[in-house]
Amino acid sequence: MSDEQTSSPSPEPGDPGRGGPGRGPEPEEIRFFGTTWVHHDGGYGLRRAGAAAGSLALAAAGAVVLRFAFQGLEIAAVGPFVGILVVAGFAVCSALAFRRTWDGFVRRPAPGARGAADTSAQGLMLIGFIGSLLAYFCRSLVEAPGEKLYRAEYAAARERHERRRGARTGNPAARKPRSNKRR
Repeated sequence: MSDEQTSSPSPEPGDPGRGGPGRGPEPEEIRFFGTTWVHHDGGYGLRRAGAAAGSLALAAAGAVVLRFAFQGLEIAAVGPFVGILVVAGFAVCSALAFRRTWDGFVRRPAPGARGAADTSAQGLMLIGFIGSLLAYFCRSLVEAPGEKLYRAEYAAARERHERRRGARTGNPAARKPRSNKRR
């Protein structure tokens, strides 16, 4: 290894790509899309197609893996009750994971909702990973997953910034000083 570091220079606060003083809010990045969702540029369409195809391929691969697991149960001759129970369990967990993932694209969880409930749902999401991948696929057909939520939040942040900026027009130093006369 050499002594030189090949790290990129840190961006300046006034850099056009970064939010600096007076620049306003910056859009939040979406996984696999960055900030291309704002103006639908930078290969946004290809990224959406890739995300949809990738999530569908992963869901299909997951279904094949689950099929191998089910064949292992058949070889073990555990009986039809256990087989039905396993299929029903994966179906229910996939449906719940689909719904939970889809809701995550539409609205943010309540601030107090994180914690024990979120930890207990991790197992559900792990078992129902196919449903989660299918939700990602379906949402990628329409928009970048979570784009509507991020767009609404970004528009609200821009509006707040413009209101704050409009309220402080003028030079505050040029105001007449208040007289502090006491009677």
